[in-house]
Amino acid sequence: MSLEQINQISIELLTSSSSLEYLPALVEILQDGINSGASIGYLPPFPDSDARAYWAGVLEKVTNGSVLLWVARDAVLGVVGTVQLELMSKTNALHRAEVCKLLVHQKARRRGVARALMLELMRAAEEINRTTLVLDTREGDPSNGLYQSLGFQISGLIPAYVTNERGEFQATVIYFKLLNA
Repeated sequence: MSLEQINQISIELLTSSSSLEYLPALVEILQDGINSGASIGYLPPFPDSDARAYWAGVLEKVTNGSVLLWVARDAVLGVVGTVQLELMSKTNALHRAEVCKLLVHQKARRRGVARALMLELMRAAEEINRTTLVLDTREGDPSNGLYQSLGFQISGLIPAYVTNERGEFQATVIYFKLLNA
């Protein structure tokens, strides 16, 4: 499939009842991200069994309401992206949430999928009164530009936070965004 064949993207919030049908696509997106060098907590090779176990844990959190999970769907290519919003449950942090695992399949990158997912996530966060968003990403990754263009501000940088597939230490950038500020 060529990039020209990518159609308009629709964003869908998954619920516990709708989530299982997306499991194969979510597994593929996670593996694609890891295999293409995304710093999302895992290193290649990343077997199907590990990817399924990861998503089983996320879907459990979707069911119990502690995580909101979106997918981006292309009419031709199917599911091409995903993002999560982990809702803090401590009584002094009910206004806060963490953006997790923004992933876009290689076949759909540079087409606004990540931006569309993030805009929907931010809209939904405001709707449920989550006014402080936080996230982290590896220093130098393309996602830094996206987050900054969406108004996320750098809180700090932690050196030697993660390792890459060659075992080299790399820094992570901590971002925050105050909604309705």
